[in-house]
Amino acid sequence: MINEIAYGLGSNRSCIRELFEYGCRRAAEVGRENVYDYSLGNPSIPAPAAVDQAIRDILSDTPSLAVHGYTSAIGDLATRQAIADDLNARYAAGVRPEDLFIGCGAAPELVAVFRALAVSEAEVLAVAPYFPEYKPFVEGAGATLKVVPPDVPGFQIRLEAVEAMLSEHTVAIILNSPNNPAGTVYTRQTLENLAALLERKSAEFGHPIYIVADEPYRELVYGGVEVPFIPTIYRDTIVCYSYSKSLSLPGERIGYVYVPATATDNAALYAAIAGASRAAGHVCAPSLWQKVIARCAGLRPDLEAYDRNRKALYEGLVALGYEVAKPDGAFYLFVKAPGGDANAFSELAKQKDLLVVPGDGFGCPGYFRVCYCVSYEQIIKSLPVFGQLI
Repeated sequence: MINEIAYGLGSNRSCIRELFEYGCRRAAEVGRENVYDYSLGNPSIPAPAAVDQAIRDILSDTPSLAVHGYTSAIGDLATRQAIADDLNARYAAGVRPEDLFIGCGAAPELVAVFRALAVSEAEVLAVAPYFPEYKPFVEGAGATLKVVPPDVPGFQIRLEAVEAMLSEHTVAIILNSPNNPAGTVYTRQTLENLAALLERKSAEFGHPIYIVADEPYRELVYGGVEVPFIPTIYRDTIVCYSYSKSLSLPGERIGYVYVPATATDNAALYAAIAGASRAAGHVCAPSLWQKVIARCAGLRPDLEAYDRNRKALYEGLVALGYEVAKPDGAFYLFVKAPGGDANAFSELAKQKDLLVVPGDGFGCPGYFRVCYCVSYEQIIKSLPVFGQLI
């Protein structure tokens, strides 16, 4: 007796993970330096030195039981206070510790939020291109995912398409900015226009339509481009954040959910998210890493290496004749596939040990994603291969 939905998710792995596993096998056969693996968004810059020092200090100055014991289910107060202080210093957002729930990374945080919002016949919108795991997260919660078509080639948000897809069953729209896979950042004007639309439709339907802001790349932005803090624009925003990318800690699974005090049904919403996390067993996030974040919440990543890679790959591909969305954030390029078939291009590239992810799973056929969180040397060596493929 096995659940068919769970079996389907477990037996059909994501294209991203399949490419990554293939790359590992090929690296063992031909050498890592001969495989140009752009599949997985795994940070390639080390965590800040202050993070490593914080770990050492905690282990030396904190009793072992306190380091490894349970915290409060919703997260240690000192950690929530440090995060609130950092957000308020940056955005004057009025964040309180009691508005924060410390989570085991962005994925379980998103799952908890969708479960909290999954009332009968609930619909959640995602703006293409979008992270493919949103689909199992939403559908696993019992809601329906509806995809807003992409705004090609700038990858902002097609407001007329959003309005056409909103219904009385819409409970939320997911925003991911800076965006995975396009690397674009939603402008303040785009967000203000969307907020006005959602306020109008929420009043029409008689219930809030929440923005679920998935923000693991918030600090990864280049050239002084603004990443607006969405709760300061639209009050019914739920923020899901992870330190995986900003502090290069993807394996440690630590982040938070922020439910603003101004959000509609704030207390009930927070309780529902906490309850969904409890039901999934995702409470009491790792104690050591909560203590690290309490000391390091104000740190920012050194983006020099990523920016160098971004410029080299973007300029190199454009010079070869590829059409590339201008990346202002994250560590991805979204590239139009020569010939229009990204799956065929990806398979052809595999034959040359160049691994890129087709955009179909991101809701954007005809494009492929390239993760430039790799070595600069890999980028330079791979450009001639991209040249052969075009």
